[in-house]
Amino acid sequence: MRSPSALLEFRPIDLMLHHSLCVQFRADAFVCSFGSAERFYEPDGAGAVQYLRWLEQRILTLPDSCLHVWSGEQIVGQIELSRWKHDASVGYVNLFYLIPAMRGRGLGVQLEQYAADFFQRLGCQKVRLSASPTNLSAIAFYQKHGWIDLGQREDMPDTHYFEKVYSRDQVLGFRSQG
Repeated sequence: MRSPSALLEFRPIDLMLHHSLCVQFRADAFVCSFGSAERFYEPDGAGAVQYLRWLEQRILTLPDSCLHVWSGEQIVGQIELSRWKHDASVGYVNLFYLIPAMRGRGLGVQLEQYAADFFQRLGCQKVRLSASPTNLSAIAFYQKHGWIDLGQREDMPDTHYFEKVYSRDQVLGFRSQG
């Protein structure tokens, strides 16, 4: 794997300007995870609209939790963060996303560092996310960076929960590695 060659910038999503890009990124994340975006769009086709409503609400209720990832003047990714619905002291990564041309370049560590800093500001030392075991590159990244596979989700058997625990020292140490 090549070392990170670009310093990424994280800016709040502007839904008025970039709503279609948000849908495109989220749909591609479903393709990477499940082989198809069908599940995202839902049988009635309303999935994209529901997603944009959810994203708009998330942006309003938790500022700096939904961001586009920029490399120069180009949007190359997206992050969506929240608190875990079962325990507000646990952070939850709804989406880590990079466009295909930016994958495999070591840039994911910058997305993870943004999330670690964000959750530290919220007082969370534990973070969870969901990933499909069929998304081999994502699973390899998570395992390499210390995420622990907690097993299948009860509500989505084709998806696993992953968890990472950060101590203050680990977050500071992680920052110096990035």
